[in-house]
Amino acid sequence: MSFFTRLFGPPAGQAAGPVEPPATPESAAETATVRKIVAKLESLPAERARLVASAAYILARAAESDMAISDEETGLMEQVLAGPGGLGEAEAVIVVEIAKQQARLFGSTEDYLVTREFLRLATPAERLAILRGCFLVTAADDSIGASESATLNQIASELQVPAEDLATLRAEFGDRLSVVQAMRAARGT
Repeated sequence: MSFFTRLFGPPAGQAAGPVEPPATPESAAETATVRKIVAKLESLPAERARLVASAAYILARAAESDMAISDEETGLMEQVLAGPGGLGEAEAVIVVEIAKQQARLFGSTEDYLVTREFLRLATPAERLAILRGCFLVTAADDSIGASESATLNQIASELQVPAEDLATLRAEFGDRLSVVQAMRAARGT
């Protein structure tokens, strides 16, 4: 049964079709768990919820910069959001999944707007921390490609991260930059 049929009913003159089975106790428990998590997120102060949502989106933007979000990148995004003082693990999983879908669907139109919102809400330390998280996510496969590097530069610019802080992060992740790896391979080192 399609979404529209469930929502609006069958077209005039057609039978309703098979009725979906009622929720099982297991699915009801899963639904209750999801509802608890959503309620917990909704209980965050509005500015904190916007900060968390925009941080998750920025991480997903970095992960999506090579046109694919791997399981490793997803796990790292969850870890960044569930870090000290962050979300619980279950909440981080849901927030990351939502952010990944938004980045896939609306990336090019939302990137700047969401990053600007994070800039407005975050402290300089939080902006640097999320940029570091972006480096971690893009380096999940031990290589930061050209498109990922360009996205990291763009995010740093939009977050107004000082050039010296960006340089420090690049140095920290230098061995994972694909251009550095290619140069070392060419030299045989």
